Amino acid sequence: MERLQDELTEFVADVPGSLPRRDQRRWSECRLRGLMPDGGRKSIQPMAERL
Repeated sequence: MERLQDELTEFVADVPGSLPRRDQRRWSECRLRGLMPDGGRKSIQPMAERL
C-alpha cells in the first residue's frame, strides 16, 4: 500500500499543470484520492465523507 501511495503522489504531482483553473489545481490531489477507493457515489460530498 505504501508503494501505491508513493506512485499516486508522483502521478498527482503531474496533474495540476494540465488544469486551467487555480481552484482545480488546488483540489486535484484530493479529488483523485476520492475517485480511487471503492464505494458509492463519486460526487464531492460522499467522497469527502469517505476521506
